[in-house]
Parts: sequence; C-alpha cells; structure tokens
Amino acid sequence: MDTRELFARLIKCEAGGEGEAGMKAVATVTMNRVHVARGEYQRINQGDLRRVIEQSCQYSCFKTVIDGQPNTQNIWTATPEPIHYEIADWALSGGVHSGTGAEALWYMNPFIPTCPNLFPYNGTGYWFTRVAQHCIYNPTNSYAGT
Repeated sequence: MDTRELFARLIKCEAGGEGEAGMKAVATVTMNRVHVARGEYQRINQGDLRRVIEQSCQYSCFKTVIDGQPNTQNIWTATPEPIHYEIADWALSGGVHSGTGAEALWYMNPFIPTCPNLFPYNGTGYWFTRVAQHCIYNPTNSYAGT
C-alpha cells in the first residue's frame, strides 16, 4: 500500500464520522508531526509521513487489538472513499485546518464533553481547541526534550 492510500485510510479510520473539519484536523495534526523541527517526532520520523503513521503507539487505528479486544475499525478495514483521498491530497499539498493550526501535534477523543488540559499525559501537550469530537493539543516547552 502506498503512503497516500495509508494516509487516506488513517483519515477515514480516525475521523471519518466527524465531517470535513474533523478529518482535516486529523490530517493537519499528522502533517504537523511530519514537519515539526524538534522533539520525538522529528528525531524518530525525520520528516517521513509513513514513519509518522507507523510509529508505535500513536494511532489507535493502526492497532488490531486494543485493551485485549479486537479492533475492527483499523487501517486495514477502513477502505478510503474519494473524500479521504481529497483530504489527504489537500494536507500533502500544504493545507492546514485553520482551527487546528500548524503547531498542534496531538488529538484525542475523550468521549466526554470536556477536554483534559494536558495530553499526552506526560505533560508535553496542552489543550488548544476542540474540532468535532477531537481535542487538539499544542506542544509545551517540555516537548522539545522528548
């Protein structure tokens, strides 16, 4: 599977039910990880989208088992539709969701109306905004040392 298709599958799996804004927010955060000039994502992935997507323990849709249970909504079962490719191409060509911004490195769905102030829980991200069901997080100063 080529990287473009993998990206389209990730967008569908992570945010396919959240409308265009939600899918663009997820695509933006993913591409921000590609372009970040410091910290873990730069050190491990070195600007490579495929490495970002395949980095261990980053995307629940990349797992086939979560908490000991089969994850049937995963990258291999999420067959992309034209909209997912369109959003992938938009992000690959430099598109940035205006509500998410070019700094955000994480998102998460808390399955509750409020977003935790810090995520990941090691304190490297602070809550910035919410787009659809996802809470969006920018890096704290401590992220650079990861």
